[in-house]
Amino acid sequence: MTSRADKLGRIVSLVKLQLRMSEWQLAQLRQEERSLHDEQAWLVGALNEGELPAGSSSESIARRLTRTSVGARALQARAAQQLDQVRAENRRVKQLEQVAKAALADKLREAEKRSLEEMTGTSPAVRDWTPRPANRNKT
Repeated sequence: MTSRADKLGRIVSLVKLQLRMSEWQLAQLRQEERSLHDEQAWLVGALNEGELPAGSSSESIARRLTRTSVGARALQARAAQQLDQVRAENRRVKQLEQVAKAALADKLREAEKRSLEEMTGTSPAVRDWTPRPANRNKT
């Protein structure tokens, strides 16, 4: 039978994995956000310099810039949500770690208590095995 401390330890490790996954997703969103900002900067530079890439018009570049800006705002909103989720999961991990530590400490205290009881003979199981001293006050 697995103990409460073992179960809590497994839960903590799973929640930590979820946290790492959320952090990875946040990093991906940030990377996409950076690439959209880089594209925006390039598009603005192309419009300002007046040297448009071959086959592009200022109108097509303006449309791309608008699409990129809308996408960047949407990505920024998703990244903010993801950051909130990462913070919440981080708090949850810390809380679960504290609960798991307390359960492990309880488990260790209980094991130490059983060990001491067995050594001193006060354990109910040990008492059944040990012979009882003869009662000297027989009447």
